[in-house]
Amino acid sequence: MKQFNYIISGGGTGGHIYPALAIANQIKAEDPTASIIFVGALGKMEMEKVPQAGYKIHGIWIAGIQRAKLWKNFFFPLKLMISLIHSFFIWLRYRPDVLIGTGGFASGPMLYVGGAMGSKTYLQEQNSYPGITNKLLAKRAAGIAVAYPGMERYFPKGKIHYTGNPVRDSLLKISSLREQGLAHFNLDPTKKTLAVLGGSLGARAINDLIADHIELFDQLNLQLIWQCGKMYYEDYASFSSRSINVHSFIQKMDCLYAAADFIISRAGASTISELSIVAKPLILIPSPNVAENHQYKNAAVLAEKGAAILMPESSAKKTFEATLKTIVLSEKKQLAMAESLAQMALPKATETIVQHIKKLIPSHAK
Repeated sequence: MKQFNYIISGGGTGGHIYPALAIANQIKAEDPTASIIFVGALGKMEMEKVPQAGYKIHGIWIAGIQRAKLWKNFFFPLKLMISLIHSFFIWLRYRPDVLIGTGGFASGPMLYVGGAMGSKTYLQEQNSYPGITNKLLAKRAAGIAVAYPGMERYFPKGKIHYTGNPVRDSLLKISSLREQGLAHFNLDPTKKTLAVLGGSLGARAINDLIADHIELFDQLNLQLIWQCGKMYYEDYASFSSRSINVHSFIQKMDCLYAAADFIISRAGASTISELSIVAKPLILIPSPNVAENHQYKNAAVLAEKGAAILMPESSAKKTFEATLKTIVLSEKKQLAMAESLAQMALPKATETIVQHIKKLIPSHAK
């Protein structure tokens, strides 16, 4: 039996890395003999996360264009040239049957070279507004998996596969983990739980917002699971109490989602895909510091469908109390939001994406 070779490239943030790992795991589950190699950017988090997941990764010297500090782009042409040459030798060594790009500047050189050499390339775009790398690579791509409808505005219509974003398998079973989740965080089962997520590094604006409203949570009889982020844990650890769980990072996200009754979160694409499956009443506070303002655009899609409340960071302090009360004090509102979110969920995204990828290999598709 022929061994099929895959190169998966993407990174810079967890939003690009975790979908890539989910796709790799699904390929391996369906074909244990498959050879999968990752390509990422030197010094970025994929160089740590991918080996931890059991896969080999090659790092290339590449970085995104800095829009705010133009002087930092001085070495970009040199980095790009070297990364293209390095990518060519990686391609030459592995001769992949398919190259898969999950976005971020790390995927650009590898998929550009692979496409130029005649290999099939497949893109996975997590956001409602695609990044510049995937837009540039779309012309040569054999297929593009997207998580939002209407993406023909940015990509060739005939190449688009509306699949949703890959998510962790454990999230499909959270309805049976309620008691386990409450016990894991030592929570009171008679009280409602608010989960606060600012990303793995944390978000200062969200943390300050929560710290300023401790009395409000007491008034609403809420207990908190608060992921404040590694960068800010020392600043907020003192808020820990019987009803407030402060964490720098949470490994068991399935337990968190199972225990939560309400969720406050950033609006990264992978996070939104998970939250759609979890289907709990949701306030989204998009980060204003991301490329193309894509978190705001992701959140706006949910807000338009009544699946979440969009709260811009700039106005959060003024609107937070009234908004939270609107959700917590209205079961009708909670049910409506949960139902709208559930309608947006695509739990079989990873399997669907891998089926499209396998169809690109003639001998695999038979």
